[in-house]
Amino acid sequence: MTTPTTFTFTGPISTATLRIDGARHERFDEILTPEALAFVAELHARFSGTRHEILADRMRNRVLYSNGRDLSFREDTRHIREDRSWQVAGAGPGLEDRRVEITGPTDRKMTVNALNSDAKVWLADLEDATSPTWENIIGGQISLFDAIRDRIGFTSPEGKEYRLTRGTDRPTIVMRPRGWHLVEKHLTFVNQQGVEMSASGSLVDFGLYFFHNAKELISNGAGPYFYLPKLEGHLEARLWNDIFTYAEERLGISHGTIRATVLIETIPAAFEMDEILYELRDHAAGLNAGRWDYIFSIIKNFRQRGQRFILPDRSEITMTVPFMRAYTELLVATCHQRGAHAIGGMSAFIPNRRDPEATENALAKVSADKRREATDGFDGSWVAHPDLIPTARAEFDAVLGNRPNQIEKKREDVHVTAAQLLDIPSAQGTVSDHGVYDNVSIGLRYIEAWLRGNGAVAINNLMEDAATAEISRSQIWQWIHQGTITREGTLITTAFVEDLIDRVLLEWERTPGDRVTEAVDVFRDVALQPEYPTFLTLGAYARYID
Repeated sequence: MTTPTTFTFTGPISTATLRIDGARHERFDEILTPEALAFVAELHARFSGTRHEILADRMRNRVLYSNGRDLSFREDTRHIREDRSWQVAGAGPGLEDRRVEITGPTDRKMTVNALNSDAKVWLADLEDATSPTWENIIGGQISLFDAIRDRIGFTSPEGKEYRLTRGTDRPTIVMRPRGWHLVEKHLTFVNQQGVEMSASGSLVDFGLYFFHNAKELISNGAGPYFYLPKLEGHLEARLWNDIFTYAEERLGISHGTIRATVLIETIPAAFEMDEILYELRDHAAGLNAGRWDYIFSIIKNFRQRGQRFILPDRSEITMTVPFMRAYTELLVATCHQRGAHAIGGMSAFIPNRRDPEATENALAKVSADKRREATDGFDGSWVAHPDLIPTARAEFDAVLGNRPNQIEKKREDVHVTAAQLLDIPSAQGTVSDHGVYDNVSIGLRYIEAWLRGNGAVAINNLMEDAATAEISRSQIWQWIHQGTITREGTLITTAFVEDLIDRVLLEWERTPGDRVTEAVDVFRDVALQPEYPTFLTLGAYARYID
């Protein structure tokens, strides 16, 4: 049994305590130092109250959207959108050229592979691509700590060596902390009134990484750079900006050294792109089109609004349907007007080295996807596998040439309306029996891998993460509750989905130590119950993750 360890921050205004409830594994003490934990406690003392207010606002807004309120561009911030004079800080050192970014978790093997790749940027992901086990979260911090100091390495159980081979032209690291809604249950924050609560995953991830690495990154010619996930509006961006400003001052780092790229992956954020950049303008580098979470957000917020918001099979929701085109073109135009990078989303297709035909198909789809993004004005895009980097880079090279980006492409032709962003029926397609089966199979298989500590999972030649699993289970919930009938004439019911669960289990090749039983329980909780959980990972994390 682990003995809790307590660290206390005493400031001019308040006193806060951070208690470690998780096990102290090898080298954890290098990250969980008294000084670093005091800094994280300090962040909680100053900013956790605002975080809770933001989460309460999200809940109120979801009720309004569910009850029939459509989103629109805000009148009270119209002056920000219409003022063409302000610009953001833009790219920091090492972020000028972002034409290909590789995403992935921060375990030691993946860290080495990402930094040895030909990508310009590595999105070191502590969020959707990471199962938030205690060992993964703090182990990821150790990986980043070592990588920044050029001492990362890994030896597989089979004896294969993974070592850094690239010199100074390695990808620039941009770390993605967990979203505001996520907690770190292995750290307990106790406020001045003695109230205990699980620590904020966002503040833990940011605080530990920034405290240990900011000055080292600056000395390496880069800086502390972050991807900010799941924001739903400009007030959430303001909170991050306040945290950045305070952290810089606290560690004696020049204001504006931090750079943030915000993922526009919720439908409310799509209506506040200018405002989000404005709030972060001293620290903003760009915006990213987080396509999969964006689709999930649409389903979640409008899941009870009838046929108008029923989306077809996931495979038919392409980036060329009108409402997705409106979203991405608005993002490019907004970014370039403000001097910010526009970064495209991740194509889920991945190569299969044992299946040349599948690989050829994946490369063709990735090439078309990245060609569209580069032509539309994006400055770069994501891939999930090193073998896709040449394909993606070729498409951006063809458009950018020797230029690091195409911010000068202002897209003055873009005039997106609220109606276009909400034109969900423009996603032509149908729900099929096979589409329902795919959602059940993908949801179950991803959740089972996630429970075993793997947050990025190759399934059927697609890279699945928490965002794509959210689409799978959310569509199931919505289709059941809206009485959706497939094109084959099947009414989607709980009983029909239960039959599909049984079919997946019969097809599943079980292995010792698997977590299939728990995965089925989680899937039923998030897809088949009357109440809709806002995120599948919340309950699963509380019950099953160590």
